[in-house]
Amino acid sequence: MIEWFTWVQVAVAVIAGVLSIALGFFGKKPSDLTLGSLAVVELLLVVQLVIAIVAPFTGNNAVGSSLEFYTYLISALLLPVAAGFWALVDRSKWSTVVLGVVALAIAVMVYRMQQIWTSLPL
Repeated sequence: MIEWFTWVQVAVAVIAGVLSIALGFFGKKPSDLTLGSLAVVELLLVVQLVIAIVAPFTGNNAVGSSLEFYTYLISALLLPVAAGFWALVDRSKWSTVVLGVVALAIAVMVYRMQQIWTSLPL
């Protein structure tokens, strides 16, 4: 993993999460803004997947468990797709809140992936 890219991912996910939760609590239904912000989070996760596949070939190997890292990464990749589907099916303010919660969960998962990649196991 690349540290600065991790912080970009976390920042974008937190911004998308707070925005979606705020809009949801103000009664807004899922919109291009909320779904688009989650799509940006998903795009960054796809880029992270490519980085994680290429990094070991350049000498940037995971220090922690690779299985745990890729489990987090694949799970994080699936969450925006599931939340986006939910938002398209259930057009209520609560699905906007769900989009935000998913974005915040992804921020935590990306931070944990950085820890796994760079820290020795306990």
